Amino acid sequence: MRAELLRRPATAPLAVLVAGVLGAGYLYGTDPHEAGHALPACPFRFVTGLLCPACGGTRMTYDLMHGQFGAAWLDNRALLLASPFALALLARWIVEGLRGRRWRPELSPRVQVLVLAIAVTWTVVRNIRG
Repeated sequence: MRAELLRRPATAPLAVLVAGVLGAGYLYGTDPHEAGHALPACPFRFVTGLLCPACGGTRMTYDLMHGQFGAAWLDNRALLLASPFALALLARWIVEGLRGRRWRPELSPRVQVLVLAIAVTWTVVRNIRG
């Protein structure tokens, strides 16, 4: 029975949704702008001292959940603009899973290169700008 449940198409997307909701619940009450929380630091920044493309994402999410849209924009503009696309992909994955179909996004090589180029450009720009 347990193995059968794990093989259902909806199991993985629903598990991701539950993990996200639990993480958001913890984050809602934990200000990442303040010291003394149990949120992980960025390993890329720890090693290099530079901001990665996702640095500020936790602060951005916290600010969005508290209605601080201006602060979220300053935390990570690129991630804020990409968030609706990521949420749409998650929603599609869940819907397809609930319909009994396995689904994964298929990005053409051109789109993959574009996403990588945007991430690299954003990393360079945000580290030059300081």
